[in-house]
Amino acid sequence: MSRIAFIGLGNMGGPMAANLAKAGHAVRVFDLVPAAVQAAVDAGATAASSALDTLTGAEIVISMLPASRHVEGVYLGDDGLLGDIPGGALVIDCSTIAPATARKVAEAAAARGLQMLDAPVSGGTAGAQAGTLTFIVGGEAEALERARPLLQAMGKNIFHVGASGAGQVAKLCNNMALGVIMAVTGESIALGVAHGLDPKVLSQMMAVSTGRSWATEVCNPWPGVLENAPASRGYSGGFGSDLMLKDMGLAAEAAMSVGASIPLGELARNLYSMNHQAGRGKLDFSSVVQLITHDK
Repeated sequence: MSRIAFIGLGNMGGPMAANLAKAGHAVRVFDLVPAAVQAAVDAGATAASSALDTLTGAEIVISMLPASRHVEGVYLGDDGLLGDIPGGALVIDCSTIAPATARKVAEAAAARGLQMLDAPVSGGTAGAQAGTLTFIVGGEAEALERARPLLQAMGKNIFHVGASGAGQVAKLCNNMALGVIMAVTGESIALGVAHGLDPKVLSQMMAVSTGRSWATEVCNPWPGVLENAPASRGYSGGFGSDLMLKDMGLAAEAAMSVGASIPLGELARNLYSMNHQAGRGKLDFSSVVQLITHDK
């Protein structure tokens, strides 16, 4: 079993750290939210007093943070951890951030003799809790093999997509598609409802037809269609709309960096920006359907 430092215990990071502890690893955790730390401790982890304190005896360092600036701050800031991470430790960042940031931090880690992977995840909060996440990994194959037993304790699928930063590019491609699909699924259901159709029956039909998607089967955007979907609990929990907006913006930046065209991605990014302006940024991203239904 490994000694793991885990930094960032949000809706995704908390269950991931808990699954590592349940698998028998010695997990030392830190988050700025005390309740998140306590939840991890209740699952078998040990609380640290700071991000630096998590490093005591660590063989593996895992981070799950909101955005690029947080990752840079943790690893490269004035109190950045790279200089304090024990020699020979493996660093795994599971945040979804800009590919350029992932490469920058990985290069700084390599300069200090540390291996680093960017390993963003897909599967949502349900996947994090169930330990069925998909890991999308960029970095050296040797480092991935070292990380594989830990990733398997948190997820079901592991894809090595290339060198440092490649994991982030692939994750942004996935999330851009997800953002577009969620918006158009909500739009389609709203059209049916406007014509008097039952949203549950319509969704069931789509889920076994060519309109089938994660949005119809797992995170349906219409309230009452799926009991466990965020839409059926006031769009609480799940993947925040502001986080989707962030990812859509990162996808747009990635497209600009290589001159790629993403017309649908740009349109969807604007929808999530409008959803933020409507005050729904903290709700699940499926709340974007409320732009169509004009709900307050």
